[in-house]
Amino acid sequence: MISRYSRPAMSRIWSEEGKLERWLEVELAALDAWAEVGVVPAEAAREIRAAARPPSPARVAELEETTQHDLAAFVDAVAIELGREGRWFHYGLTSSDVVDTALALQIGKAGEVILAGVDRALTAVVVRAEEHRNTLMMGRTHGVHAEPTTFGLKLAVWAFELDRSRQRLARGLEGLRVGKLSGAVGTYSATDPEVERLACERLGLEPAPAATQIIQRDRHAELLSALAVCAASLEKFALEIRLLARTEVAEVQEPFGKSQKGSSAMPHKRNPVVAERICGLARIVRAAAHVGLENVALWHERDISHSSAERVAIPDAFYALDYMLDRFAWLVEGLVVRPDRMRRNLDSSHGLFFSQRLLLALVDAGLSRDEAYRLVQAHAMRAWEEEQDFTQLAREDGEIARHLDAGALDSVFDLDSYTRHVDAIFDRLSDLTQKEEPVHA
Repeated sequence: MISRYSRPAMSRIWSEEGKLERWLEVELAALDAWAEVGVVPAEAAREIRAAARPPSPARVAELEETTQHDLAAFVDAVAIELGREGRWFHYGLTSSDVVDTALALQIGKAGEVILAGVDRALTAVVVRAEEHRNTLMMGRTHGVHAEPTTFGLKLAVWAFELDRSRQRLARGLEGLRVGKLSGAVGTYSATDPEVERLACERLGLEPAPAATQIIQRDRHAELLSALAVCAASLEKFALEIRLLARTEVAEVQEPFGKSQKGSSAMPHKRNPVVAERICGLARIVRAAAHVGLENVALWHERDISHSSAERVAIPDAFYALDYMLDRFAWLVEGLVVRPDRMRRNLDSSHGLFFSQRLLLALVDAGLSRDEAYRLVQAHAMRAWEEEQDFTQLAREDGEIARHLDAGALDSVFDLDSYTRHVDAIFDRLSDLTQKEEPVHA
């Protein structure tokens, strides 16, 4: 991932230095386990642990020029500094034992960052949802005015979706909290299940119940899919912000700095650039999910067709989603909301959104649904085409007046009817945030 979209905490996890540190962590956990079962002398294990240091990426790259194998180069770089005791380093292991178990550790750390990002985004959305619980605005279907809603309800929908993403991510991360030290084809021919158990326990992982040369990639595919779904939701939210920020709508606006420039050519521009960036990066995360699915099917006990692809796809998916979550939270926290513009846009449709309420009132009064529909539709089309007030046209219709008196029509054309159940949804949102409190603690 380019530095533009790489945040420091995630960069440390996926850096070459970070990878080599995790490789050494796995090697030393295995060494301690061998010592505990009595194969490696305890004194040798202590000496190795005291002396072993992660080699520099440059040193590993130098040795890889000869070995043409990065893990072998890493083992040589560490062992050569350990003297005679270096013979015990990487004892009984195959490369994927180290690489896949270390990858699980990296993913676990990266997952903590992602979950923290989801939590921040969820908090930001809930706060703004409560702020605009009763901020009336037009709801749109097919991009066309439908019926009134509130901006808070729109955000409440986002909050529940973020919570579902959090649950999916947590499941995917738990599925990769596994290590594997079972050797070349997973049969423990040069190692011992007890060594694997002890080493994984030290690392905070569970042993894979069965493996080939690698940890099976359905686990990685599930997690990458969860990352992609979360990214898709962020894209959905960002797209909504972009649509509401259009000049013709102008109901929200991205935060805009005092010295910020929206265009190199047009000084008046205030473009939704952060929301657009979120939408673009979602494509990267979705592409990584596709790579994850392609990596599930490998030849026999293992080939390396997955390896090159996931070296890019897994870190990039975490990088991109981490950046997206940070920018989305910033966007929501500072979003400029324009209730007056929302109300003006709502009023611009000449009361057409009352059509369903009038339809149902006429049905309640005894008309057939089709008869009532056609009666209401005729006034709706006239209001639309002639830009007349729908409610006034309905009040002047003698056929409607035969079924609904003035008081009944006042009840039909009552804006408060669209928000009378808002609190029921926000009660559910309150239950959600209370449920999340132990997770945040």
